[in-house]
Amino acid sequence: MFAVYASEPNAEDPLASLTTGERPEEPAPDDWVTVRVKAASLNMHDIWTLRGVGIKPEQFPMILGCDGAGVLEDGTEVVLHSVISDPGWRGDETLDPKRTLLTEKHQGSFADLVNVPAQNAVPKPAELSFSEGAVMGTAWLTAYRMLFVKAGLRPGQTFLVQGASGGVSTALIQLGRAAGFRVWVTGRTEAKRALAEELGAHQTFESGARLPERVDGVFETVGKATWPHSVKSLKPGGIIVVSGSTSGPDANAELQRVFFLQLRIVGSTMGTRQELADLLEFVRLSGIRPQIGTELPFDHAEQGFRSMLEGDTAGKIVFTA
Repeated sequence: MFAVYASEPNAEDPLASLTTGERPEEPAPDDWVTVRVKAASLNMHDIWTLRGVGIKPEQFPMILGCDGAGVLEDGTEVVLHSVISDPGWRGDETLDPKRTLLTEKHQGSFADLVNVPAQNAVPKPAELSFSEGAVMGTAWLTAYRMLFVKAGLRPGQTFLVQGASGGVSTALIQLGRAAGFRVWVTGRTEAKRALAEELGAHQTFESGARLPERVDGVFETVGKATWPHSVKSLKPGGIIVVSGSTSGPDANAELQRVFFLQLRIVGSTMGTRQELADLLEFVRLSGIRPQIGTELPFDHAEQGFRSMLEGDTAGKIVFTA
């Protein structure tokens, strides 16, 4: 079968290990299903896999892609939930110490076929296209958990999204606007700020700009470059929800401000299968649709990877079969 895969780890030049071509089909284990992939979206996780982060050298070659949408053998249209927990685990899958993602232990979704546990194939609403469904399992699920599970904010309150154009950021903007929050966003360029406003942001600001007032919550995926601004932007008792650090993890913790203003800092990773099902229903009922910046066939995958590495994004990058 055709696949986009990492041939070997390459920390210095990840695209040198990006390969397209034939890979053997693997039979699905018991209680797993085979999905014929129609679309899959690119995530920073795929860049880390190419670099060899979170995966052992002997596991290469590894098919990339940790989420997507497709069709089961019986014709059911599904969205992939990429968090694979231990068979004996009960409860929140993201807290399972033995959890893994597609491409960490099991081959990923950038292929004609992908195998996943049966419970990880979540029915796709007919109202969503395969490309739209393909961005739900990672970026949108991460945003949904940050906003509705971790933040503890109420509609009518104000939150700030650091970074205007990434997949999680654009999802937070759209989800927040649909749920009745006041949404503020920072962006490095005028084009990125304009995109945020098109998606529903009430106000946008240059990165690091002084805000008109402090906010109830901040959503962080950037890390080192924006962390001091995030802390300084919060009201006393406010919350920062963190799900990534694309600019690096080495941030000034601003501890004096944290304890003196009684700020809360909460980590968030992916989401559960039930949260994905709830997200899909929320999107169906609200009528919002994800921002897809680029859509490419799988055999043009390198173009999408290069755009992500260069920060040239305007929403999600999706590959189609």
